[in-house]
Amino acid sequence: MNDYIIYTDSACDIPPELLKKWGVECISMTFTLDSSQRIYKDNEMPSADFYNKMRNGTVAKTAAINTDEFTKAFTKELSAGKDVLYLCFSSGLSGTCGYAKAAAEELKGEYPANKVIVVDSLSASGGFGLLVYLTAQKKSDGASLDETVSYVEDIIPHICHWFTVDDLKYLKRGGRISPAVALVGGLLGIKPVLHTDDEGHLVNVDKVRGRKAAVKALADKYTELAEKPGKGTVFICHADCMADAEYLAELLKHRHMLKSARIMNIGTVIGAHSGPGTLALFFVGKNR
Repeated sequence: MNDYIIYTDSACDIPPELLKKWGVECISMTFTLDSSQRIYKDNEMPSADFYNKMRNGTVAKTAAINTDEFTKAFTKELSAGKDVLYLCFSSGLSGTCGYAKAAAEELKGEYPANKVIVVDSLSASGGFGLLVYLTAQKKSDGASLDETVSYVEDIIPHICHWFTVDDLKYLKRGGRISPAVALVGGLLGIKPVLHTDDEGHLVNVDKVRGRKAAVKALADKYTELAEKPGKGTVFICHADCMADAEYLAELLKHRHMLKSARIMNIGTVIGAHSGPGTLALFFVGKNR
């Protein structure tokens, strides 16, 4: 039985130092700003600078990881005699997973004794990151490649993603809401509450008036859906709104005696689509 290594991509929004600690390799997604030809790797630019540019009107465009990049990364492991388990950004939000599967198919003939298994996370940002963390824990516990894949497939439908945004224009730009909804919502101070569904798409579930109500709505979803309220791993991700992230963490601690929630930045590639002020909560639930 071959040893195996876990791969992911930077859409998981886990800091590189943590991924290294978990023994996970990461391939970076990229973005460009306005009409510039410079290509940035995800998180190459400090998040505060990136979000300030967005607030000042800069438009960021992102790109999927191509097949050649996956082939190069996977070949390094296969040539060393290892198998690869790649957890990829939701196919409902990016073409990245398709390119990874194409690379895996290409490598079958060259490395018949090894495996490249690509699993569509159907997840994004910290929900994707939570899946990566739990997968790394499973491997650390001694699970084989097949055992880990089975575990991942079983838990994906339970990775809950709930988030809100501060400005509807970024969702409008990405086609997630109509221009009319964005205009009215902006005038009335309406904040959407969204989640990632079982197919890995973003779905607008509710609308509340005001930021504080939106943050409380996220905490309400934890109360409603958490598999073990107050226990387990909880990730909170934010796009340059740390105070709101800390407020959400305090709500969860107060309501459920949750000992801790890991607070992290939403990376530049995910943030390019959701915008500054995005706040998201991720946990294992009874269902999504």
